[in-house]
Order: sequence, then C-alpha cells, then structure tokens
Amino acid sequence: MAALRGLLARPLASYHLLLASAGLLLLIGLTMVFSATSVRDYAEGGDASASLTKQAIFAVIGIVAFWACQRLPASTYRTLGRPTLGVAVGLLLLLNLLVAYGRLTDGEPRIGPLEADLLWLYVGEISLQPSELAKFALVLWGAHVLARKGAALGWWRELATPLFPVVGLLFVLVGYNDLGSMLCLLALVVGLLWAAGVRLRVFAALSAIGLLGIGLLVAVASLGAGSGVRGEDNYRLARLTVFFSPPPLDACKDQLCYQMVQARYAIANGGWFGTGLGQGRTKWAWLPAAENDFIFAVIAEELGVVGCAVVVTLFAVLAYTGLRIARRVEDPYRRLAAAGATAWLVGQAFINIGGVIGLLPLTGVPLPFISDGGSALVVTLAAVGMLASFARAEPDAARALHARPPARWVRLVWAPLPPLSGRRRRAAPPAARGSVPGARRRRGDDQAAPRGARDGRGRGGSADERRR
Repeated sequence: MAALRGLLARPLASYHLLLASAGLLLLIGLTMVFSATSVRDYAEGGDASASLTKQAIFAVIGIVAFWACQRLPASTYRTLGRPTLGVAVGLLLLLNLLVAYGRLTDGEPRIGPLEADLLWLYVGEISLQPSELAKFALVLWGAHVLARKGAALGWWRELATPLFPVVGLLFVLVGYNDLGSMLCLLALVVGLLWAAGVRLRVFAALSAIGLLGIGLLVAVASLGAGSGVRGEDNYRLARLTVFFSPPPLDACKDQLCYQMVQARYAIANGGWFGTGLGQGRTKWAWLPAAENDFIFAVIAEELGVVGCAVVVTLFAVLAYTGLRIARRVEDPYRRLAAAGATAWLVGQAFINIGGVIGLLPLTGVPLPFISDGGSALVVTLAAVGMLASFARAEPDAARALHARPPARWVRLVWAPLPPLSGRRRRAAPPAARGSVPGARRRRGDDQAAPRGARDGRGRGGSADERRR
C-alpha cells in the first residue's frame, strides 16, 4: 500500500492511469470484436477479419481524435461547446424527421443521399450515430454554462435557463428512438450537477421529473417510438415487466426473454476461467448483437469471471482517474467537464453490464471502448483525449512538466506544455554581501542601536514624562 500511495502521489499519475486504462480497454475491445464476429464474417463473406479491420480503422481515427483533443486548452473546449451542440441537435432533428417521414409514407426513410435507420444517419456511404456526438456536446456546453453561473446555481431560475430546456430537448430527440442513450445523458447531467454543488432538493425534484419523462418515453413506444410498431405490444414496457416480474423460463425463452436467456447461458458456460479465447458457442448465431450490446456475455463465456473482473476493474480505474482529475484541477470548467465525461462513460458501462448480467433492464447501449461501433469509439476516445488534456493541467503535473520539459520534437508531436495554475510571486532580490538587515540599519546620527533597545516607534521619554 505504501508503494501504491507513492505511485499515486506522482505528478503525472492521473495522466498515466488514464492512458493505461483506456488503452487496455481498447485492446480488449478489438480482440473481443474479432472473436465475436470472425465466425459470422467467414460464413458470410469468407473473410474472418472483416469486422476487425473496420473497427481497427475507426480505432486509428479515434486515436487521432484523442491526440488532437489532448493538445487543446480549456478555452478551446469552451468555445467549441455551442457549435458542437448545434451540430448534434441538427443531426438529431434530421434523423427523427427522416424516421417520421418513412413511417408516414410507409416507405424508406430516405431523401436524396440522406437515409435513416432508427439510430443511424447515413450520408451516402458515411454513417454516424448523432446520439454519441450529443453526449460529448452536452459535456462541453453544460460545463461551460454551469461554470459561468458559479454560485448563482442555488437559484432555480439560474438552472432553468438555459440548461433545462436544452437538456429536455436532447432527452426527447434521443430518447424517442433510443431510451438507453437517454439514460446515459441523464447520468451525464447528474454528474455535471453533482460536481457543480447543486443542492439535494434540486436532485430530488429532478429525479421526480426524470422518472415522469422516462414513463412518457416508455408509453410512446406503443405509438411507434424506437423499435415499436403502432398497435402492437409495447416492447419497452414488456422489458420492464419481465425485469420486475419475470415469467417462467419456458414461457418466454423463445420470444421476449430469448436474448436475456442466451446471455445467461453464455455466462454459465464460461465459469471461472472461461472456455478460451475464440472458443465460445453463443456467438454462432445464438446470441443477437453479440459483438455490440451483448459483447460482455462473450467476454464472460470465453474469459470467465477472471476476464470480467479485469474489464470491471479497468472501468473502476477509469472512474477513479476521472474523479481524481476533477478534484485536482483548479479551473471550474475543467472540473465540471471531467466529472460529466466520467459520469457518462462509467454510467454507460454500468448500464450495459447491468443489463447483460440481469441487474438492470435491457436498454441496448454499447459497452464503451469494447463494443463494435465506429462513431461511438471515435467520440469516446475524443472524450478521453479531453480528460488527458485536463490531467496534464493539474497544478502538480503542470509544474513538473515545466520543471523538466520534454524535448521540443516530443512537444510538437505529442502535446504542448500545459499552462501553469497561477503566477508565481517574484522572489525578492538577494541582499548584497555584507549588508545589514533593515531592522538593524544605522540611525540617522550614524550610531547603531544597541541590541535589545526599542526603536523610535516605542513609547519614548523617561518614566516621569510618561507618567505625566
């Protein structure tokens, strides 16, 4: 423990912990995507590494985004918050309009080169998921709004404008088609408000409003929201009903509980040490979305409890590092953005893992760093790059980097020196050799005051004069 405390006390400990946890999760993700998709890809196209190649390309793009984001100062993030949020809202509006157009016309949700597929927006051959960009945009813009308001956050009026209307709009645009991503946004907002020091009564009121909003989004699935179909059973309500009151296994294992039951089979088959990497059986078209939403079940089957513990531990290290950065930085914006990004990434991992193992209802969100998906991986690595920039801006880290700066080519290729936390006081000029301290300088009559005598600021005169 003493050695661990010594390592954590180093100036750049947060930066190195962040790189280690995120890098290991990325490597585990690429490995498990290949394991979960190799059989299907070989059966369909004869190339077992097709999905791995695509995910590796997005990983390279994400690493470039990480490199670019860790070079940016906090002022740039504050400036990018509003335009990034505007782009995210515009893409979400376009996605929802295309989905509504396709359902109203009973045709394909396509207008020209634009096409929508529930959660995905296609522009020609380029596909992206606007809800992922909305998470990062809300971190940047929400932290800026809360940091600018400062101590005024104790008033409802300051919270109500403009944070709550924008957050409500994002909840509706995202939650109408994707309730799981909306819950991730909710965790993000809770992290921002907690880091801002909002009162508990505000959290209580927001919890009531949030539960009401989730109930409405569950209800609109009967009207065609998300994967629902108008006039058929509400699949969101059915998931909640199965979770709180599970029916007998024989009654639902072929329909509503099929995915959940297959995940349990995979976990049970893995045991403590797993069947071996690549030796799982449920990925042979038994478990739907095995490479995406249920990739943790593949990890449990092939790597066992030990592999699951490693993944959970890495996410715990990521959570500790993000909160450590938020606690150590002095800039309010950096503190709020770090707390919001950490709540988003860790909250999404908790929702995914909880749904797979049965602790939470199924929501269909990917596991950060690990699940197959290009836009989610790129945005996640960009958020980690922002956290890395804030970790280098910790006061101790900034002083250490300025005390022993790396080579110039390293700063040009990797990251520039962070700004120091504050101006240092100028040191007093050294006294000339042989000079006398100011308290014992010679008097005007060139007679040195004897040691222990009072100076002119004391009460002068004899005792009789002082009595008078």
